[in-house]
Amino acid sequence: MLILVSSGFSMARPVEFERVIVGFEKGIDKNVIQNTEGKVVKEFDFINAVVMELPAHTVQTMESHPNVKYVEPDAEVKALNQTVPWGIDRVNAPDVHSDNQYGDGIRVSVLDTGILLNHEDLNVMGGYSVFGGSYNDDNGHGTHVAGTIAALDNHYGVIGVSPQVDLYGVKVLDSRGSGSYSGIIEGIYWSMNNNMDIINMSLGGSVGSVALEDACNAATDAGLLVVAAAGNSGNFFGWGDNIGYPAKYPSVMAVGSTTSSDSRSSFSSTGPDLEIMAPGSNILSTTYNGGYGSMSGTSMACPHAAGVAALVWSANENLTNQQVRDIINDSANDMWNNPSRYGNGLIDAHEAYLYAISY
Repeated sequence: MLILVSSGFSMARPVEFERVIVGFEKGIDKNVIQNTEGKVVKEFDFINAVVMELPAHTVQTMESHPNVKYVEPDAEVKALNQTVPWGIDRVNAPDVHSDNQYGDGIRVSVLDTGILLNHEDLNVMGGYSVFGGSYNDDNGHGTHVAGTIAALDNHYGVIGVSPQVDLYGVKVLDSRGSGSYSGIIEGIYWSMNNNMDIINMSLGGSVGSVALEDACNAATDAGLLVVAAAGNSGNFFGWGDNIGYPAKYPSVMAVGSTTSSDSRSSFSSTGPDLEIMAPGSNILSTTYNGGYGSMSGTSMACPHAAGVAALVWSANENLTNQQVRDIINDSANDMWNNPSRYGNGLIDAHEAYLYAISY
């Protein structure tokens, strides 16, 4: 019979190492390091810290040393990918981007509360304030609108419909989001005098104005495309004519709002002057604290339309403002056949782009 006799030895367990950052109270303490079974990977003299491969069973001992300030994992980080907001995707803007069309060379003025000038995801080329002084945003509305039009394609944050347009902030609303018709007229005049191609007005009032209509007409006659939010005075049933001004004027493209399920946002205004629909519910965009957040309203739908117009115009700079407008309407996805609630349908950047390059 074969008898197996134990040798008295056992297999040694492998030592488990942890990659940690060790910070010291007063300079890097070489004695503490030498008294461990670990290995120094990097040293950072300017913060009195080292990166070490340290045996797991010695971490607690290292932490308890009086000259050790902290021992923390050398945690993994990953690239923060750029988010494509659902509205940008729904209007098929990425399909146009894939053909290297980003709105280059088109000048867009955003008549609003201003734009945050130092937001890392926006490149503001210039602007104007009807109140005098800075056109920097002190409310947040204008910055959110601007991001939907032109947030940069830079691998972080969000991307806008037309990220390479020349973006201008025209402050016509104050820190409370309030302004006057005369202020809007002044902003339109500035846009005309400074060679803008598109005016985005995510604002409106409930009372008509001959002077405001004349200003919108003058801008259109001068070759600019004027785009405005239809208003948030709609109701659940979609009844009534409640489009606001200046969207209601024939010279202005009135933009209503849809949800991610392709239905009219319940707040979106309705009526015979409604021209086009775009995403406007829970839209992620840039914020005036330098970050990102979601807002809802036809104010959020309007910049989708302005951004698509920029893509169309950039693809064929020989188009007139009326031709750009016609292309957007003719190429829209009319899945509802209900003009008073949905206008000519949901704006489609890719279809409009195909129309433009074959025009």
